[in-house]
Amino acid sequence: MKGGCSTRRGLSLYLTVSLLLQGRSDAFTINCSGFDQHGVDPAAFQAVFDRKAFRPVISFSIPTHVNLSFTLSAILEVDAQLQLLTSFLWINLIWDNPFISWNPEECVSINKLTVSAKNLWLPDIFIMESMETSQAPPDLTAYVSSEGRIRYDRPARVTSICNLDIFYFPFDQQNCTFTFSSFLYTVDSMVLGMNKEVWEITETSRHIIQTQGEWELLGINKATPKMSVSSNVYDQIMFYVTIRRRPRLYVINLLVPSSFLVAIDALSFYLPAESETCVPFKITLLLGYNVFLLMMNDLLPSSGTPLIGVYFALCLSLMVLSLLETIFITYLLHLATTWPPPMPRWLHSLLLHCASPTKCCPAVPQKGNTGPGLTPAHLPGLKEPLELVGKVPGSQEAEVNGCPGPTRAGQGDEAQKQCLVSLWVQFSHVMDTLLFRLYLLFMAPSIITVIVLWNT
Repeated sequence: MKGGCSTRRGLSLYLTVSLLLQGRSDAFTINCSGFDQHGVDPAAFQAVFDRKAFRPVISFSIPTHVNLSFTLSAILEVDAQLQLLTSFLWINLIWDNPFISWNPEECVSINKLTVSAKNLWLPDIFIMESMETSQAPPDLTAYVSSEGRIRYDRPARVTSICNLDIFYFPFDQQNCTFTFSSFLYTVDSMVLGMNKEVWEITETSRHIIQTQGEWELLGINKATPKMSVSSNVYDQIMFYVTIRRRPRLYVINLLVPSSFLVAIDALSFYLPAESETCVPFKITLLLGYNVFLLMMNDLLPSSGTPLIGVYFALCLSLMVLSLLETIFITYLLHLATTWPPPMPRWLHSLLLHCASPTKCCPAVPQKGNTGPGLTPAHLPGLKEPLELVGKVPGSQEAEVNGCPGPTRAGQGDEAQKQCLVSLWVQFSHVMDTLLFRLYLLFMAPSIITVIVLWNT
């Protein structure tokens, strides 16, 4: 079949069209009389526009090769709760239309034209992970070359499903996928290829990316799996986009204040155990830490259990444990100053093992000497000796506690009480030391972990 010529606006235009038949060479040549100083007459491409409903191939047994690429120009939002990534892409599609060709030498050296995309056949390439319809502006144009190669670029705001792992928040990196595929055409009708190399896509995206805030682009990789649906096989290209969170904001607003509060609580162990301000001080710190967690709750992911959440829980647990230990020691010291109970054998052995004292208590003090260690008068809340009258530990209990048995009524009772007071005070100091070392044991790995995760 041959197309005839038509006359419009006084210009002689004709479009020579010949279909391929077996054994014959065919050409679809657009005459250059449609190209002049007033632009291009649509009649020169009318035959091509009329065929836009059909896939542009000479024979339908030949698949259309569509080369694609994209540029990631912005990372708009990463929603950890809904597992969604919102980004802005420039999608580039290139394919050949065998029904379009002209000779540039005869057409005032025009090698490329822009044609409204609504007049051309367009491949139905879409992103499988996308959760919303395309928001590209209407009436986009496509570039058409003299050899019939069509380049179609369109912007796309893509909200896609992404399996987010927030365990290492705020030092996490995410791997999201963009899978480009056709909805209608199987591999017999459409084959996908690459317009650019993956490293070119990565470098271009890094160069023009506009969001220099929370996320940065690490790299892009690709795979070319096939998708089988029933008996149909579809070609697809899967891009793996790796992004990393910039942790500086969260380190400054979350980790640093929390570490300061825990460090202050650890330094509070240097306060005397007999101080009456120890408990109020630690209660104030604990309340301040809870207020800090409430204020910083908006910065934490609302789903999952990140590692930083475990860190905050451990910090809070240590502060509560420190407060309980201080209350317990205050109770022990108060008990020791009123009526010191005998120390159990196992606790006395453990105290000897931890503190390794050479001698718990001396022998019965001579006249004019005072017992070693803290005397009851040195401790707060001590009652008068008349109020200490009560059951005095026998000689067997005193020997078990490492204290001398009573020799004389007055001196023996006083020596045993002073010895028990010293034992319980020493036990409180050992508990303080152990909990302080537990603090150091927790803080050192935490600081090392933050440094390693930040650097890697």
